[in-house]
Amino acid sequence: MSRSKKHKFKAEVQQLLDILVYSLYTNKEVFVRELISNAADALEKVRFLQASGAKVHDPDVELGISITTDEEARTITIADTGIGMSREELVENLGMIAHSGSKAFLEQLAEEKEKDQKTDTSLIGRFGVGFYSTFMVGEKVTVETRSADPDGSSWRWTSTGDGTYETQAIEDDLPRGTRIVVSLSEAQSEFARQTTIATIVKRYSNFVPFPINLNGERLNTVEAIWARDARGIKADEYEEFYRLIGHDFEAPMYRLHFSADAPLAIRALLFVPKRNFETPGMSRGETQVHLYSRKILIDSEPKELLPEWMRFVKGVVDSEDLPLSLSRESMQDSALMAKLKKVMSKRFTRMLLEKAKKDTEQYDEFFKTFGRFIKEGVASDPVNKEALGKLLRFESSTTEAGKTTSLADYVSRLPEEQTEIYYISAPNREAAEGSPYYEAFKVKAHEVLFFYDPWDEFVADHLMEFDGKRIVAAEKAEIEVDAPAKKEGLSESEGEELTRWIKETLGDNVNEVRVSKRLVDSPAVIVDGDKLMTASMRRMMKSMNPDGGGPPDKFDLEINPGHNMIVQLNKKRADDEDLAAKVTEQIYDNCRAAAGLLEDPRAMIQRMNELLERALSVKS
Repeated sequence: MSRSKKHKFKAEVQQLLDILVYSLYTNKEVFVRELISNAADALEKVRFLQASGAKVHDPDVELGISITTDEEARTITIADTGIGMSREELVENLGMIAHSGSKAFLEQLAEEKEKDQKTDTSLIGRFGVGFYSTFMVGEKVTVETRSADPDGSSWRWTSTGDGTYETQAIEDDLPRGTRIVVSLSEAQSEFARQTTIATIVKRYSNFVPFPINLNGERLNTVEAIWARDARGIKADEYEEFYRLIGHDFEAPMYRLHFSADAPLAIRALLFVPKRNFETPGMSRGETQVHLYSRKILIDSEPKELLPEWMRFVKGVVDSEDLPLSLSRESMQDSALMAKLKKVMSKRFTRMLLEKAKKDTEQYDEFFKTFGRFIKEGVASDPVNKEALGKLLRFESSTTEAGKTTSLADYVSRLPEEQTEIYYISAPNREAAEGSPYYEAFKVKAHEVLFFYDPWDEFVADHLMEFDGKRIVAAEKAEIEVDAPAKKEGLSESEGEELTRWIKETLGDNVNEVRVSKRLVDSPAVIVDGDKLMTASMRRMMKSMNPDGGGPPDKFDLEINPGHNMIVQLNKKRADDEDLAAKVTEQIYDNCRAAAGLLEDPRAMIQRMNELLERALSVKS
């Protein structure tokens, strides 16, 4: 046995190692990921050498990674049958902080490019700092290695992380590869437990393309099928993979498997579940698409990978050339990440458009389940707003109850002279069809979309138009209808005089009073005086600000000069102005109640009781 020789780290200051160990990584458990990633790189290098015809030591040894835990000895050992290291490489790779053997290997391949050899390497390590993460948990680290060079020898490297290390030749010829033994500190003894390591491996390294055995048991049994050609993958393979990553017992509704070369080389496999797991009224869910680099988990919840409206999607995105931070825990290039988000969201949106066209019934089921997310996207994602608008579905006055239509289909049915898309907000179809705002459209046979979701109007406000047609609330539409002639109807002058009197009677409670040109069967209706606000939108604003602070009420009142109630009101004000005033106030409150904007009904109920009492007191 040769004598041990002590060396100084080439990085002069001990603080550098402290920074790497205690400041670079946020979670101590990632040292397992880093060592497995290094082992996978070593195996990839041997596979490349063998594929290129080079001779290696122990050529018949199976490529793989083995992990052994010993709770009693408080150690964890990670070994591979990869390329190993010579003494020079051991000193250079482990004795020089931030020197990456993988990076050097790739640079060597680039220099040999003129040989015109096709290379297919998937090396993970780029920075040469991952190995030092072991000192977050270990009080001593021992590395034993044997180079793949047939004429190589075996060496041991040892350090306690104090700024020095030792190398020593091993007389017995070790198997090819590297064996790392981490002697854990007492405070980190949990990493000597098999269950702890199994959880970490399955979280970060479950799709490493080499067998990983923990205490003799294979851990990574599911293949990273996103890296395969979609044409060779069966439906049951997709379903099995989805159940693993989606934690769902049902098969997915949709899937998208695609690859792209720009702005990054990416492979993605996305799934749409059959159920919405985000419970209404609860907190917003986090993204369920995991970010990988060369099949190693980088971030399980990458917040900038996809727009928020896509948080119902599950799956993986993998890139071989992500510009990662030094700790490989986040992306460095925010501009590039924004481009990646754009590519992913556009491709997913295009898939939904294709599905909607191919199978309308299945897409209707999708929209019933996830339509709220699509609407959120219209309101929050300007990049995809126009495309997402094509995915919206609503009932309309021309569809059967329960059946929906798209904006594109609505536009296709428009008469040539119509330049607007009309909608009515109501809690249900019966309320929409009974709305006074719908009367003129019904008479003129104009199609109207029915918005049942309180947020639909905000969506329409953000979308603004579709296919060149403005989206307009029915109550804001400039539409007129000639009501059937009635003998008892008010004349034009009588209508003008009555509106002036009503305005004087209601005073500041009403913004403006006018004769309506839209009403057919209703006596009156209120219209929000704010040109940009509708009654339903104001109702929503008030629900969001129950303590006040919303826009002030500015309601206009429109009366139907042909309705008998209005005609009788005009007569009554001549001989009983007090009663006529109470009826006027009641009509106004009736309109406010119908619009859902009567916050305190007590005064209305008291007045109604008075009117009923007077009505019952009238002698027949």
